[in-house]
Parts: sequence; C-alpha cells; structure tokens
Amino acid sequence: MLLLAAAGSMPQGVSLDIASIHEIPLYDADVESEQGIPAPVQELKDRIAAADGLLIVTPEYNNAMPGVLKNAIDWLSRPAADIPRVFRGLPTGVIGATPGMGGTILSQASWLPVFRVLGVLPWFAGRIIVSGAGGVFDESGRIIDPGTADRVRIYAEGFAEFVQQKRRSQA
Repeated sequence: MLLLAAAGSMPQGVSLDIASIHEIPLYDADVESEQGIPAPVQELKDRIAAADGLLIVTPEYNNAMPGVLKNAIDWLSRPAADIPRVFRGLPTGVIGATPGMGGTILSQASWLPVFRVLGVLPWFAGRIIVSGAGGVFDESGRIIDPGTADRVRIYAEGFAEFVQQKRRSQA
C-alpha cells in the first residue's frame, strides 16, 4: 500500500514503475551454476539497470529486512560482475510500513550494508517509517492519515528531485 501511495505522490512528469518479486525463486548457487539466471530475475535486473532510480519499499520482520526481499537482491546481484551494470551509482531510496509500533527503522538500517556492497547512491535526505499501518490505510490501500500522506508526498518529491539531479549530472 505504501508503494502505491508513493507512486501516486510522484511529481508531475515523474513515474514510478512498480515491479514484483513474486516470480523470483529462492537463491540457489547450484541452480545458478547449472541453469544460469532465471528469466524473472534477468527481466527485473534489466528493468533496474534501465531505471533512473530505485525505491525499495520494505516491511520489517523480526527487526530486520524481510528474507524474500533480500533473496531478490541476492539473485539480482548475480553474477557479481553484473553489480556495476545494475546497481552502481543508482539513486536508491528505502521506505517502509508495518502493522507493528516500531515502524521499519531496523529494517531500513539493515539495508545499509547491502547498499554499500551494491554501490548504490542512497538518498538519506528523507525517511518514511509507517507504524500501525492498519490504521493508516483504508481497505482500498489509500492513506487516510493526513500527516502520513503529507510525509509520503514530501518524500516522493524529494526523492524524484534527487534522481533528476543525478541524471542531469550524468548528461
């Protein structure tokens, strides 16, 4: 729901392309060496490599990043020689929502060592940590809390500007 809210809050002229990790299998080095990179992984790698920026939206499970999302990044970083093509210097933001009261502070922090290995350009000027998500979104996934809606809009605008600045500096 937070991802959809972020997509809907992007400034005019900026789009957020939403991708799923549902088709990505559990990482298995034997599968990689015998069969190569699975098609859903390769497709997502190519989409990320072609993107101007990457926004990761994460819940928090047991005070850390969710395993399935980390698994997706593990596949996306294979083979290691692809890391520069897919991730190096890519403006990257991370936001999160959880039904718990702690927000996603620990989950977002657990991404930092991964970002370092990938060589992304993390955006630290904004933060979205939504706790008690069940009371923030309605049944259709829209934000019903005005303060959260404002924070998401401000974050989306700032992240979009960060991505556009990076793109302008490369031109």
